[in-house]
Amino acid sequence: MKSSLLEIIYLLASVTFIIGLKMMGNAKTARNGNLIGAVGMTLAILGTIFLYDGGHQVSTTTFVLIFGAIAIGTVIGWLTAVKVQMTKMPELVSLFNGMGGACAALIGLIEYPHAAETGMGMGGMLCIILGLIIGSVSFSGSIIAFMKLNGTLKKAIRLTAYNMINNVFLLALFAFGAYFLMAASVPVAAIYVLLLMSLLYGVLFTIPIGGADMPVVISLLNSFTGLAAATGGFLYDNQAMQTGGILVGSAGTLLTLAMCKAMNRPLSNVIFGAFGESAKSGSGSGSSIEGSIKDISISDSAILMNYAKKVIIVPGYGLAVAQAQHVIKELENLLEERGVTVKYAIHPVAGRMPGHMNVLLAESNVAYDKLVEMEDINPEFAQTDVVLVVGANDVVNPAAKTDPSSPIFGMPILDVENAQHIIVNKRSMNAGYAGIENELFYNPKTSMLFGDAKDALSKLVTELKTL
Repeated sequence: MKSSLLEIIYLLASVTFIIGLKMMGNAKTARNGNLIGAVGMTLAILGTIFLYDGGHQVSTTTFVLIFGAIAIGTVIGWLTAVKVQMTKMPELVSLFNGMGGACAALIGLIEYPHAAETGMGMGGMLCIILGLIIGSVSFSGSIIAFMKLNGTLKKAIRLTAYNMINNVFLLALFAFGAYFLMAASVPVAAIYVLLLMSLLYGVLFTIPIGGADMPVVISLLNSFTGLAAATGGFLYDNQAMQTGGILVGSAGTLLTLAMCKAMNRPLSNVIFGAFGESAKSGSGSGSSIEGSIKDISISDSAILMNYAKKVIIVPGYGLAVAQAQHVIKELENLLEERGVTVKYAIHPVAGRMPGHMNVLLAESNVAYDKLVEMEDINPEFAQTDVVLVVGANDVVNPAAKTDPSSPIFGMPILDVENAQHIIVNKRSMNAGYAGIENELFYNPKTSMLFGDAKDALSKLVTELKTL
């Protein structure tokens, strides 16, 4: 009876995961989708605790430890989610993703001694070894990504011939993993050697990758975590774990490939190329940038936007750093009251994680239909009076189309240079993640509005109200 009820609960949980993921594809239903998935996960956890029959009586002490751990994790997770700033969201995603990988690795670490003692079959042992390797790589790789995003590791660290070192190490790792499957008897202590090798490979895998590729790497590591979780599901014959892991793994893989396509770079180039890190100081390209920088005042910016018919806003990481999403929503409302059409141009890899700008603007209740993807918005720039670029850099750099020597050459960008007037808000002339100067800043149609985004936009809103 218990086992049948548990199977039904796992089925319901799997269905909620699928429905929740589907709903998260639309900003209007994403919140409810998240809640539905959470309800399904809660059902699966409680069902496992109370209905799983492991063949022995569970003591009261065990229940106290389980629910104590759940309570501690819930409090930590809740406080973290409430207090985290939007600029720190990419780091938080990396950290949480790493914890998922660590859990999968711990399952392998705990289950291997039992498997070795009971002589578990090839399928079960394969799940244990793969879960440990993939989970460990995801954990240590996510921690390195976290350190890169929060500035602890500001530059990619490259060993001599690191591609060869990584590939040889990966082959050695899988060869050692195969040894566990093929050998008649392997010392239990050897599993800790495999764990350390896997953790080290996660570091070697992530540490050379340039900062501009972090959104892709986060997505890829997320797919690793999902795959590791799925192996645990197959090990325990747990349908909820299988479904959740497969959904996370496949969604992460598809998102990774989509972002690589948006950057016009193969995944192998992301992993082995360290995008932008080879750029020299300065322009980072073979040709010098001609032209001059011209400033624009708040007053002149307000006049340009007030008398425009169409304005496109290009959000970037600088908008998140300044926490200016609410001010930019106020600017949008003010312009629309005056008959100005306002849209937001969203580049697939803007920000520090997939969908960063979408989440940021949704926080200030920007309508989802105003967030227009790159392929759809690019034809509209030529008919746009004013483009306001807030904190974006590499995703609007024309060098991607004009300079074959540039490290971002070939990456699809937002065609903001086609607009009649371009206003770029930045704190300074510092280069973006790719480490190169931006040709757009020297365009005769471009004016620079220097300053903190929140402060500058607040002044712009105030000035518009006086016109």
